[in-house]
Amino acid sequence: MDPISDDINDGIDDGIDNAAQPIDGTRPSKRAGSSPRMTAGLYIVATPIGNLGDLSPRAADILQAADVIACEDTRVTGKLVRRYGIDTPMVPYHDHSSPAARAGIITRLESGKTVALVSDAGTPLISDPGYRLVRDAVDAGIYITAAPGPSSPMMALVLSGLPTDRFLFAGYLPPKDKARRDVLAEVAPLRATLVFLESPKRLAASVAAMADVLGDRSAAVAREMTKLHEEVRRGSLCDLAEIYANMAAPKGEAVVVIGPPDDTTNVPVDLDAMLCEALDGMSVRDAAATVAVATGIARKEVYTRALALGRSKGEGSDDQ
Repeated sequence: MDPISDDINDGIDDGIDNAAQPIDGTRPSKRAGSSPRMTAGLYIVATPIGNLGDLSPRAADILQAADVIACEDTRVTGKLVRRYGIDTPMVPYHDHSSPAARAGIITRLESGKTVALVSDAGTPLISDPGYRLVRDAVDAGIYITAAPGPSSPMMALVLSGLPTDRFLFAGYLPPKDKARRDVLAEVAPLRATLVFLESPKRLAASVAAMADVLGDRSAAVAREMTKLHEEVRRGSLCDLAEIYANMAAPKGEAVVVIGPPDDTTNVPVDLDAMLCEALDGMSVRDAAATVAVATGIARKEVYTRALALGRSKGEGSDDQ
């Protein structure tokens, strides 16, 4: 059983205008509409990725004060809200929800209601449904804010021991091997730490493909984070591929963090192909700058090659 703090703060930082607690310090009313400090609108609320004690006091207050909670699975969110004594009604909103379901939530918001958007775990919209709802709310001029909190990609990144100054979160890789390798080849030249999500059944195949395409980089695989059996395996991609190839599929979704290429990692870069693709929609100067950042190759060298390719395509001017 996940431990949970008994000391749940009834209020929210006085410096936050959109708190759920009334100014007079009394316990907030059930609905946000009657609270003078809760602005009606869409609240994107991060929820625990495993340990239920990671729900922030502010997030709990918002969930309690909202008119409705939009969630992926009412059974999953139901376990969380029951632990905190929250009785706000829930409506399903997930990847397979119809446009009519999304329109219904927008209608609630336009009528002055407050909706708290949550996913089954972690921060909504990060490889979870929700961005279309946020986009529609933006288009409708609805007030939107977020209660930040747990996120498995961020936790895995900080636990990995790999560079954090520049990273790319790439979500889930495609399930089929060729498509998976195509995506890996696309991000291979990036001078950044790569972060992927993966299911337990596909973990071994994905790590093997990563080792083949990206080379033997430093990496880490994190799973069951914040739970009793939290595990972070660190090592080279080749070593990790061998480990997962010789064991049963582990329990729980995994996050794979891969270090950037270094001087000992031979990652071939098709400079001309990258420049030609960039030149289709950019000036020579912009294409060279973009490719130089992506590959780590000296900008002057990339610019010289971009000029040559641009001239061959009739695009020699920097103003193209």
